[in-house]
Amino acid sequence: MTNQAMDREDRPAGSAADRDGLLAEQLLRLTRRMHRINKRYLEESGLGITPAQSRLLRALAHYDEPPRMADLAARMEVVPRAVTTLVDGLEGGGRVRRVPDPANRRVIRIELTEAGREALRALRDARRSAAQDILAPLTAEQREVFGGLLSALVDEPGRH
Repeated sequence: MTNQAMDREDRPAGSAADRDGLLAEQLLRLTRRMHRINKRYLEESGLGITPAQSRLLRALAHYDEPPRMADLAARMEVVPRAVTTLVDGLEGGGRVRRVPDPANRRVIRIELTEAGREALRALRDARRSAAQDILAPLTAEQREVFGGLLSALVDEPGRH
């Protein structure tokens, strides 16, 4: 008998572990669906921006002053080299620029250009449309509840 078969025999059908496993699978399926839909809207936008570049632009929008690449890497939870590659692509498209830190010329900061701000506006429209597609089956009340549940999962401090 396999370990999987024994696990099923040791737990009564409908156990909490089964329900949790099903929830995890549903979340993974929803995540994949969201990525597909977001990617489709991003491609339809004609901006020529990858999903990862889109994420970096959105991260930049959260800063009042141009951040260091290390700050962006921490916010995006990626290694600094990944940010360098994304910045290279966006800089080549004129959407961001590297600027020296006024207090320490060895530090490079990244700022949005006007083209980057325009791209960000178009990206927000694309994400809004994608969200409408994804959430269409839910009522307004269900969306409120869903948002609260997601916040509890995503925003819980100390959990990774």
